Amino acid sequence: MESKKLHGVSARVNAPSSSSGYTCPQSSNRRGVRARLQKLFLCSAAKKPSASIEYHVEDELELSAVRHRPEGLEQLEVQTRFSRKELQILYRGFKNECPSGVVNEDTFKEIYSQFFPQGDASTYAHFLFNAFDTDHNGAVSFEDFVMGLSILLRGTVQEKLNWAFNLYDINKDGYITKEEMLDIMKAIYDMMGKCTYPILKEETPRQHVEIFFQKMDKNKDGVVTIDEFIDSCQNDENIMRSMQLFENVI
Repeated sequence: MESKKLHGVSARVNAPSSSSGYTCPQSSNRRGVRARLQKLFLCSAAKKPSASIEYHVEDELELSAVRHRPEGLEQLEVQTRFSRKELQILYRGFKNECPSGVVNEDTFKEIYSQFFPQGDASTYAHFLFNAFDTDHNGAVSFEDFVMGLSILLRGTVQEKLNWAFNLYDINKDGYITKEEMLDIMKAIYDMMGKCTYPILKEETPRQHVEIFFQKMDKNKDGVVTIDEFIDSCQNDENIMRSMQLFENVI
């Protein structure tokens, strides 16, 4: 299913998929990724993006003859791995779908759940929203969107794994506990619902977490540090392959 691509950008990159106990149909049509990612960020009535982004970028898109270069767009071009043209395309799509310029968590959950009608995506969408909402103000702006998207699609292995660690580190204390890993794993399985094959037993997520955590917690102190997490992921061929699936899809 095309909708699984969005899950692939996040969950497959962030979890050892070969050992997780489920398989799911994958679409080969990469063109759907951009549309899905843009549509995910439908509008909500929270904050506006920065004035430099909103005013100057619209000026450039609407009045291409004007030579003034928007500071906001230039800054994002430096901060991300997207070209100027790609940022213009992303911004146009973002503004078309989200005139207010941001998406809040409730809207994020509502849209994300449409991609996984066979399961319950609300919990995983909550964790994913918090990963994109880097300033923790309850809204994902265009800046938040392209910064996270740049890492997931064009980032280095180190950057992608740092992003994944941040997703699993739910309380942001710099460590992943077994409980946090279990919360994320349960959320992924709940989201996949009937799509999993073979059908999972209730204790399956905990069993898989025990395996993952034992491999990652190298010094057996009960927590996984970012160094342990990155080292374990880099030594897993399946995780490394999954991280290459969505490069240059935009």
